[in-house]
Amino acid sequence: MNVFVDTSAFYALADESDRNHRRAKAAYSKLAQDRLVTTDHVLVECWFLIGSRLGRDAAIEFWDALRSGIVRVVEVTASDLDRAREIVERFSDQTFSLVDATSFALMERAEIETAFALDAHFRVYRFGKTNERRFDVVPA
Repeated sequence: MNVFVDTSAFYALADESDRNHRRAKAAYSKLAQDRLVTTDHVLVECWFLIGSRLGRDAAIEFWDALRSGIVRVVEVTASDLDRAREIVERFSDQTFSLVDATSFALMERAEIETAFALDAHFRVYRFGKTNERRFDVVPA
């Protein structure tokens, strides 16, 4: 099974003082057998977040972990960006970031229905013809 990994999960794993660190670590150990997927946008967002909060060495450690193959990094395409714009417009009452919206678009395109995320937006977002579908979000 493919599981999308969001910045919020990566950050909670990286920062031992994060309030969600233990939950993220427990969830990650259960997801280790799955194929983890993220985007190049999440990579850049994580690099900035980890670097600014935990320092350059922690950001490099994160980047090296991704390069080691623990997760497959998929490029956001032009059509994902177009779809992300539609998502932001359709959910105008929400504060989805560009990275959130491109993540949703990629998950739809790749038919990934499970997200490893601590960001509430992954629980709010709905998709399908009548917005009847939602992602399974881990940890619960």
